Amino acid sequence: MIVEGTVLRGREFDPVEGRVVVEDGEISAVEEADVDSERIVLPAFVNAHTHIGDSIAKEAGSGLSLDDLVAPPDGLKHRLLRAASREEKVEAMRRSLRMMQATGTATCIEFREGGVEGVEAIRAAADGLDIDPVVLGRETADAMRASDGFGASGARDAEFADLREATREAGKLFGIHAGERDSLDIDPALDLSPDFAVHMVHPEASHLDRIEESGVPIVLCPRSNLVTNVGVAPVRDLVDRTTVALGTDNVMLNSPSMFREMEFLNKLADVSAAEVLRMATVNGAELAGKNYGVVEEGREAKLLVLDGDSDNLAGAKDPVRAVVRRAGRADVTDVLL
Repeated sequence: MIVEGTVLRGREFDPVEGRVVVEDGEISAVEEADVDSERIVLPAFVNAHTHIGDSIAKEAGSGLSLDDLVAPPDGLKHRLLRAASREEKVEAMRRSLRMMQATGTATCIEFREGGVEGVEAIRAAADGLDIDPVVLGRETADAMRASDGFGASGARDAEFADLREATREAGKLFGIHAGERDSLDIDPALDLSPDFAVHMVHPEASHLDRIEESGVPIVLCPRSNLVTNVGVAPVRDLVDRTTVALGTDNVMLNSPSMFREMEFLNKLADVSAAEVLRMATVNGAELAGKNYGVVEEGREAKLLVLDGDSDNLAGAKDPVRAVVRRAGRADVTDVLL
């Protein structure tokens, strides 16, 4: 397979005119050449934090606090999940996965409620699709063993030391929510040496030092944080100290669109478009242990192709900024997963 256009090459997304050569699902060459194409070729996205079980309850719970919305076991989302049938949950998740696939997302890192049954449900939802979610079970060690790891709710009111050790012994991912409402659960979360932490809206100086020293990656969900009224993470400080990835969080609150998340973050925070695109691609891919997220030789060919001559993108002088701040689903011409 050969894909031609303006290729956003490497970790810096250098725009070069040319082609990407794909053999057996791997990028075998990125060649500079004169080509007759207005397309923009970039790595597919990695949505580094989702709760897509919430797809059954989009825009529910307006005006509720964060705890009333999502705190286990009796937050609104958990009550709605318990009330829904397995078939309803699987179909709703399948719709969200299809939407992510159509907008260029290769994988999402899903914190999956419902124990082993919840893990099996999202596997059923993804069956036959090209998007391949990384599923982190919750609630039990059995859910961790049945999935790709464990997604902890947070170290404020729960003890996860045993589950952390079991996840480490299994060689799987351990992620945890931290610093979403306040700073009180950050040190307990970092004490667990997680593979990554999600949100980190309220780190203090000592927490930033610990994050830098340990190299713990952070996943930001800026739209979700504003919807739940918990604040804005210190994005520049985090980017300067560690690897930062990007997620869309609960489908209950936000669409799982990386286009929307990138635009929002780039216009909100003191970070460049290239930094945001790294958060949405290679940073999330490497956090998940995936060999994609970059257009370069030897990587898996997970690619997104946009129409650079669409009414929305035509005339853009900076293709990276155009992708991050302007592009959307209507500009997608191909998703190669």
